[in-house]
Amino acid sequence: MSSEIYLTSDTHYCHENILKFTDTNGNLIRGSRFSSVDEMNECMFDNWNETIKPGDTVYHLGDVAFGNFTKDQKFIDTFRSLPGDKVLIVGNHDTILWTVKENLFDDIQMWKKLKDQKMLLTHVPIHQSCLLKYPDGSQMINVHGHIHQNPSPTKNHRCVCVEWTDYTPIHIDNVIQLNNYKTRMKNV
Repeated sequence: MSSEIYLTSDTHYCHENILKFTDTNGNLIRGSRFSSVDEMNECMFDNWNETIKPGDTVYHLGDVAFGNFTKDQKFIDTFRSLPGDKVLIVGNHDTILWTVKENLFDDIQMWKKLKDQKMLLTHVPIHQSCLLKYPDGSQMINVHGHIHQNPSPTKNHRCVCVEWTDYTPIHIDNVIQLNNYKTRMKNV
């Protein structure tokens, strides 16, 4: 069985208030799609289960859960049972000690360079001047989260927040096709 690489970010499992967040026009972002946090959680769990196979690697680029999740045994058990090797790239809302204690991830890192794909995985988009230029003229792509529905800062950035990937982990080969530095994609 071959191993595939997937990415996701800013799932915010268990985050009740995220359903009230709006864009700059006042439109609900997640609340227009989900009527409850349980519905949102179930959608993302189902999408993960339908997409990820045992042996695949999922890089979660931070902000896994928010709110009262540390006491939510259903969330903990369900997240642990998700297939794939899970690597956390730490986000600003992640509780590292609790995450380690609950054994939710196979590895936890602050950032990760994927040399073969010329990608740098971070939670927050980094400044373009920090992205390597290669001898062949290409430039490293910063794959990030943190900004939810907002567009990435440059053509050398790709946001894999769930709002951009239909609440589903995205295969690494499809990340470059994300055009979210200019306009939001209608379908991924």
